[in-house]
Amino acid sequence: MQVSKVRFSNQEATLFAQEVKTQVADYFAVTGRSPKADSRMVCKTIIFLLITYGSYALILSNQFSAWQMLWLAVLMGVGIAGIGFCIAHDALHGAYSANPRVNKFIGYIFDLLGANGYIWKIAHNTIHHTYSNIPGVDQDLMVSPLIRFSSATPLKPIHKYQHIYAFLAYSLATLNWLFMKDFLCFQLRDFGPCKDLVHSRAEVVNLIWTKLFVYAYTIAIPLLILDVTWWQFIIGFVVMHVTAGLILGVVFQLAHVVEGLEFPVPDENGTIEHTWLVHQMVTTANFAHDNQLLSWFVGGLNYQIEHHLFPQVCSIHYPAISQIVREVAEKHGVPYNYYPTFFGAIESHYSMLKKLGNPHTEVNTNPSLCS
Repeated sequence: MQVSKVRFSNQEATLFAQEVKTQVADYFAVTGRSPKADSRMVCKTIIFLLITYGSYALILSNQFSAWQMLWLAVLMGVGIAGIGFCIAHDALHGAYSANPRVNKFIGYIFDLLGANGYIWKIAHNTIHHTYSNIPGVDQDLMVSPLIRFSSATPLKPIHKYQHIYAFLAYSLATLNWLFMKDFLCFQLRDFGPCKDLVHSRAEVVNLIWTKLFVYAYTIAIPLLILDVTWWQFIIGFVVMHVTAGLILGVVFQLAHVVEGLEFPVPDENGTIEHTWLVHQMVTTANFAHDNQLLSWFVGGLNYQIEHHLFPQVCSIHYPAISQIVREVAEKHGVPYNYYPTFFGAIESHYSMLKKLGNPHTEVNTNPSLCS
């Protein structure tokens, strides 16, 4: 696999990068904590697995009415989102354990929920984390031709209404993964900046058998066992996925498509204005640090800045190191983009969707650095 030649500047002062890395390393050395998962993370893992598969077991018990099973489907969707945020995400980044085998084993939960971990690591770890918010390169800016996430994307008439239908599109995320996205990605030779992709036979076999396994336990077995009509099952199945998809879709967008962030365009030589670490700071936002329940549920993804700087540190540690990152950023005049509340971040994302859908409003791709 070859990666396109988008490069980051090496002309910028690196004092911020050096100091933030040193201070975070000192934090773990002084506290004696491992940067990987601890007992809190293990407990969270157990809770989300119980929510998800406990709800599934209760549904299959046939001891509940159709309406009660529908609410269990909602709860299962919440659990799926939690697993995606807190367990699979960390494991696929190599952040859950210092043992690669443990990360691989836990990361496999992602596949058993219907998404493909191998494709995710290419799209998310390799592309998105390296080229965050770079139009035409970051695949997260190109989730659908119906949604315009940057002013570098061609404007279509339908984008005028994207602030209305975008959240509906987000709710279809896990259904798209389950039935379409992964299969399409396996057929691509060029995936964003990654060129000449060749997928191993083992990965193709893994894709097929895990998809069939998910189809079996989420569709075939319930249809055979449950004492409901086929249309009642479909409603429950869709509600489960819409719940998970909406939660996942909204939270992930709040980190990069909100007001105040940059969408840098490479110059004629393919060079980005900033060094890589500063690039992550100007293209990423945090939100709602004081909301402890939200922080617990989304696995630290409201600490997206810390996640982009230290993706192999377990999310359970992000609240602790965030103060270090913020203080060092302020010291060196590097922006630390932050929305105090969850709904404030949603409102900003909604405003961005409206601006990017308006032909008379263009979002600056390279605003000046400001805190």
